Amino acid sequence: MPTLLVVAGALIEQGRLLVAQRDRPPELAGRWELPGGKVAAGESDAAALQRELLEELGIDVSVGARLGDDVTVGETVTLRAYLVTRVGGEPHPHDHRALRWVGADGIDTVPWVPADRAWLPELATLLGG
Repeated sequence: MPTLLVVAGALIEQGRLLVAQRDRPPELAGRWELPGGKVAAGESDAAALQRELLEELGIDVSVGARLGDDVTVGETVTLRAYLVTRVGGEPHPHDHRALRWVGADGIDTVPWVPADRAWLPELATLLGG
């Protein structure tokens, strides 16, 4: 079975990281994540991440460097994160319960979705923690 690739964006502004609270599925609802979504067939990682963040948050971004290593979830899903820079729009939770900005001092207090925890050490470093 082919692997489904999901991309996530780490938006850092003024020393804070934008995180999104999941609304679904039930086992992840209420937990926080880096926002993003599925890469469609024939779509680049960058194009998928730009599309997903526009749909989910209402922001335009430019996609930068990879963040950490790929994270495997189950047998068929691979998560990949990138640093992103906002170039337009104001973030709104169109597809999440809530959005929140966290700094280096709060990154470990967030109830993260398990898969995204793999990126926390690098994110903490980028936030100055």
